[in-house]
Amino acid sequence: MKKIMMIALSVITVSAMLAGCSGKTASGSDRKIFTVGFDAEFPPYGYMDDKGEYVGFDLDLAQEVCNRKGWELKKQPIDWDAKDMELSSGAIDCIWNGFTIQGREDAYTWTIPYVDNSQVFVVKTDSGIKAPADLAGKKVGVQKDSSALAALEGDSKELADTFNELVQYADYNTGFMDLEAGAIDAIAIDIGVASYQIAQKGDGYVILDEQLASEQYGVGFLKGNTELKDEVETVLKEMADDGTILKIAKEYSDFGMEESICIGK
Repeated sequence: MKKIMMIALSVITVSAMLAGCSGKTASGSDRKIFTVGFDAEFPPYGYMDDKGEYVGFDLDLAQEVCNRKGWELKKQPIDWDAKDMELSSGAIDCIWNGFTIQGREDAYTWTIPYVDNSQVFVVKTDSGIKAPADLAGKKVGVQKDSSALAALEGDSKELADTFNELVQYADYNTGFMDLEAGAIDAIAIDIGVASYQIAQKGDGYVILDEQLASEQYGVGFLKGNTELKDEVETVLKEMADDGTILKIAKEYSDFGMEESICIGK
């Protein structure tokens, strides 16, 4: 009898293990939770509002995808420098937060682009700086591992070499504090984030007319995870076709989101 009980227990254990493995790789109709990794200090795409809630344009898009798929959205703030570890470990299902495709094409499995974005410089209105060429000998701030930094270390390295110093920040809020305090003379940043920051801080800042670079945003999945990418992308296309993405973008019109949407155009 003891032997029979042991065999039965072994069968139950193996079945449980298989079920557990099945749950870890759930996809399609089996998926219950969709975990989005995002930078919680990257408005208007993802940030914490005055009520302590995580909000933003990209999180609104993700919520609508989940609503249509019957998934529960889990908003997972991450350290941007650790995003690849979070993705490869399975802690998050995707990176969705103003995530630039250009320069990372082969590092992730991407949806089609949904936002056209540009990199710009922000300076104080009374700084006397009118163009990037005026930044020679100045201190310029930029976020670590950002598209603006990639541009300044890549195609615009010649411009960056004229700076007195290129200061890297963990987040743009800290960078703007230094800009306000006069610790830096300019900050290189995504235009959507720049528009948001200026809207919050008033008329003391201006975006230079000459752009640093242009780029497109997509949703980044673990390399090879085409199944989940396809599911999300299909819903995004439906949302573009029925006008939902533009409707959500209108809620962020102060930041130029409507003009930035490229999916479905």
